[in-house]
Amino acid sequence: MLLLASKSPRRRTILRSLGVEFEAVDPLAEEFSGGVYFEDIPVLNAILKAGRVAFENPEVPVLGADTVVELDGRHYNKPSDIEDAVKMLQSLSGREHLVVTAVCLQWRSKNIFSVFADKSLVRFKSYGLDTIQDYVSKTDVMDKAGAYAVQEAGGLIIECISGSVSNVMGLPAEKVAESLAALGISNTGRKGTATTQ
Repeated sequence: MLLLASKSPRRRTILRSLGVEFEAVDPLAEEFSGGVYFEDIPVLNAILKAGRVAFENPEVPVLGADTVVELDGRHYNKPSDIEDAVKMLQSLSGREHLVVTAVCLQWRSKNIFSVFADKSLVRFKSYGLDTIQDYVSKTDVMDKAGAYAVQEAGGLIIECISGSVSNVMGLPAEKVAESLAALGISNTGRKGTATTQ
């Protein structure tokens, strides 16, 4: 059994697609949002999330993850409100940006600590405010880095993706599968569940 230290429904979906038996637990962690190099932000947050849950569950493996969007040296986390989301989508229009997702695996009873990250490039179409308003009306942008999701009306704004699509969604499936296999956590075919802690 794996514990997923995340509230993200996208990460749950990706883990289910890998056939891994898991439970999702809210890590209740105060995330880093600045003050360090942007690529360090998801790493620190992934460690923090996994660490909070692993401390209380030392006998089971725990996976934490975090995603950031970067353009021109500015990192985009989750928007603070709809106005912030609109501004983010305006600044990303017609541009190519970087998506970095970091993953931390901790298994305290076995002294296992592993951190890795994946990067993808996403190019957005050029669009105006009407398209943004249409997109925002069709997508829950508030819990997503960069205020967008590939799997939710992404065709309105996304032109192309270079790299792992699941990484843009919040969890690099290929690398996660390899890491879990290395820990001896194999596919079970069972669906994951969500719990609170």
